[in-house]
Amino acid sequence: MAATLTMDEVAKHNTKEDCWVVLYGKAYDLSKFAKVHPGGAKLITNAAGMDATAAFDPIHPKDIMEKLLKPDIMKGVVDPATITEAHKAKGPAAHKPAPKKKTKSSSVDDEVMEEFKKPSLNLMLNTFDFESVAREVMEPQAWGYYSSGGDDEITLRDNHLAFQRITMRPRILVNVKDIDMRTSFLGAPASLPLYFTATALAKLAHKDGEVGIVKAAAKAGVTYMLPTLSSYTLDEMLEARSPGQLMFAQLYVNPERQRSEQYVKKLEAAGVKALFVTVDAPQLGRREKDMRSKFTQQGSDVQDGDEEEGAVDRSQGAARAISSYIDAGLCWDDVPWLQSITKMKVLLKGVQCGEDAVMAYKAGLGGCVLSNHGGRQLDTSRPGIEILPEVMEALREAGATKGDFEVFVDGGIRRGADIFKAVALGASGIGVGRPVLYALASYGVNGIVKMVHLLQDELQMVMRLSGTPTIASITDKHVLTTNLCDHIVPLPTDNLSARTYESLRPAARL
Repeated sequence: MAATLTMDEVAKHNTKEDCWVVLYGKAYDLSKFAKVHPGGAKLITNAAGMDATAAFDPIHPKDIMEKLLKPDIMKGVVDPATITEAHKAKGPAAHKPAPKKKTKSSSVDDEVMEEFKKPSLNLMLNTFDFESVAREVMEPQAWGYYSSGGDDEITLRDNHLAFQRITMRPRILVNVKDIDMRTSFLGAPASLPLYFTATALAKLAHKDGEVGIVKAAAKAGVTYMLPTLSSYTLDEMLEARSPGQLMFAQLYVNPERQRSEQYVKKLEAAGVKALFVTVDAPQLGRREKDMRSKFTQQGSDVQDGDEEEGAVDRSQGAARAISSYIDAGLCWDDVPWLQSITKMKVLLKGVQCGEDAVMAYKAGLGGCVLSNHGGRQLDTSRPGIEILPEVMEALREAGATKGDFEVFVDGGIRRGADIFKAVALGASGIGVGRPVLYALASYGVNGIVKMVHLLQDELQMVMRLSGTPTIASITDKHVLTTNLCDHIVPLPTDNLSARTYESLRPAARL
């Protein structure tokens, strides 16, 4: 049984060498963990001997300590009657000042700073509109984490551009008066072939975080893949569900396999439809926008140089620091174990070639997601949509059918036409990640619902203009992929994408 402590006892452990911090009524010894904390040691040591719940809660899930750290760091339960206001570390400011943006002066040719005025939700016409607003309203560190890609961000950008290398081949004089976008995922009905893929730390976008995404998915009739690295607990996300809401779940396998097994069993007991095991991240990528934001974060010490704590390499940003909680030893030999711990269908998320898709099929898995982790892992790897024809051909040659093995794809989807093209090439479902976060950051739950409606409207239009009244009627005969794998084909400039993309910049040009 955990010891009962007073806050005065905790307050004695108030140095960086002896650093206890109270979170949700429990005292934790974070003396060692502070040295590898993603945001730097000072964010923890500044709260040494104090109750840091108010500062911790806006970003982290309540159960992250138990989920990621060893039990022996919990030193006891703190008597709430002994906690005063003086014992509480300050949380983030309640209100963020209105963001500024550069604009051209009406009287002179120079740039001036103006207060950004967020446009009304009804002015959002496409996913890029949400991204442009999110960039203005999000904290720089949050924007850096979400928008960053691996290394030179070649794959990040090509994920979207690849769809433009696929051209339409519409058919005419087809009765398209009624358009039916209904389909199924793994045998379960779905209102359209779109799902919200797992994304980490959604509270960085909006206080509603993953709970807001769950609610928006229910309102929009879209399946949501619950993330392992969420900013709400699994229980909180599950409690936000609507009756009968279809849900997937994503899993990073923990080096301590027992923890992953317990998590999976909890998902299964809650009625989650399928488990998507991330296999493209034995180490998380080198994302320079995220890394740079760590050097400017207020209260962080990642810029302190080579003095003691500063000698610890935390400059890799939030993403790389999470790597230590992901099992880099996961391999094909572990697939039977994954299948043995659940009755849910198990799929691999992050397949990037036909050979691995066939191996997954032959291993008896339920399917795979063609994904490069949103361009955040191995730069210059191929977009999922580019891999799709290769994978479908390999699976056909191996004798797989859609009933046996389903293929999903994510990365770069920004238009209803992108959804159409992925369906035409054989995808059962198409995942969107960043557009959900940007819509959430900009307008909350209503923003996500609006974003889905825009994609639905676009998909309906494309289906009608292509002569395909149902999802089942969309085939590879409706698109041309001649240029899909040719990366030197000149294309018209995608102005929306180009103007919302934030270019990487070297240190001297920041």
